[in-house]
Amino acid sequence: MEVILLETIGKLGDLGDKVNVSSGYGRNFLIPKKKAVPATAANLEAFEEKRAELEKNAEAKLEDAKKRGEQITDLVLNLTAKAGEEGKLFGSITVRDIADACLSNGVEIEKSEIKLPDGPLRNTGEFEVGVQVHPDLIVKLKVIVSAEV
Repeated sequence: MEVILLETIGKLGDLGDKVNVSSGYGRNFLIPKKKAVPATAANLEAFEEKRAELEKNAEAKLEDAKKRGEQITDLVLNLTAKAGEEGKLFGSITVRDIADACLSNGVEIEKSEIKLPDGPLRNTGEFEVGVQVHPDLIVKLKVIVSAEV
């Protein structure tokens, strides 16, 4: 299935790109979420007419993401969990725990935006966690995990 992207989607393409995707991905995700339209002649023509407006909206989203990124970069999360003597946690700190802690500090982050490439945090210490606030922008969030007393 060929679609025209209405916004930048990581690992797929940029605004206005005509890409081939599986029919299920296009029909069940991209089109209903208004991230893409089918690549028909009429849609191509309509897209070209609205291209300037869509690019302006994309720039505005990037600016908002940069502002959110600054808030997130300034934030330091202090999380506590039960741990053994060597600093190994009984359990782990997951993206849900990090998102909830951010929300309690006044910054809203979706779980899907938090990137933990090595999986959940399982030790005490200081960690830098990536937060993808925009497909083009990943910021670092400082998380300090300490043992409960």
